[in-house]
Amino acid sequence: MSHRASLLQAATSFCESFASQKPPNEIFSHFTSTESNILVIEHGLPRLAPFIGREFRGNDGLQKYFQTISECLSYKNMHFSNYVVDAEVRKVSVRGEATFTWSSTGQSWDEVFTYVLEFDDNDKVEKYEVWADSGAAYLASQGLLT
Repeated sequence: MSHRASLLQAATSFCESFASQKPPNEIFSHFTSTESNILVIEHGLPRLAPFIGREFRGNDGLQKYFQTISECLSYKNMHFSNYVVDAEVRKVSVRGEATFTWSSTGQSWDEVFTYVLEFDDNDKVEKYEVWADSGAAYLASQGLLT
């Protein structure tokens, strides 16, 4: 299998496990075993939500990010498309869509977001970056989404 195909398969497998809301340990199994290389960041201003604009590093950071997300949000109808593989730098960019609900207010919004996944030599995620609608998340958290 080519490097491009193996990266595409790894990215697709990760995204499908997240979209189908697999247990955390199954999602974590897609990440590198070299703990010092794990970095999760959802880009945006930190004051907008507790999971935005902060670097989550290592296994502890990975677990804290997903725990924080699950405490704040639920989601449904998540799906991914437009996978772009750069085998030379071992990165995959992917477009996602889902309906998110802020748990404490019950406010929901439809969102398009982007992941950029960077992989190690074993096709395991090292860096997980998210670009999403942080404004909608903030408004929903405040009960102001209309």
